[in-house]
Amino acid sequence: MQERFETFTVLIAKINRNIRKIKTAAMSEFNLKSTHVSCIFYLYKAGSMTATELSEVCEEDKGAVSRSIEYLEKNGYIVCDSDAPKRYKSPLRLTAKGTDIGERLVSKIDTVLSQVGKSLSSEMRLMMYQGLNTVCDDLQKISETYE
Repeated sequence: MQERFETFTVLIAKINRNIRKIKTAAMSEFNLKSTHVSCIFYLYKAGSMTATELSEVCEEDKGAVSRSIEYLEKNGYIVCDSDAPKRYKSPLRLTAKGTDIGERLVSKIDTVLSQVGKSLSSEMRLMMYQGLNTVCDDLQKISETYE
């Protein structure tokens, strides 16, 4: 049982670390970091989202998302269409510059997914995602008992 725990946690940590490394390396030419990539990706896909929604879909700390939004807005990647004092509920959208980066980002993601997936059959991929979803759901339920 202990070996299963070690294997699972180490593999998940390695996958997460490699994803962050790839995100950072792929976006370094644009001077963007991993959390910036997530924000741009989800805004590109959705068109418009609030900071609260971004935090939820990115599975990132609200503070990290807030800092990313500030950086992205300051550097011309996103705009906020509201002057409301509580901006976390205001819609954010990509600028033309952000949309261009979003398109490039999706292209890079497609390339990485193709490389990663070429050793998996469709059935293996489906089972992997089903298993990961089940584990994620179970861990979520367990974690809620600790709140």
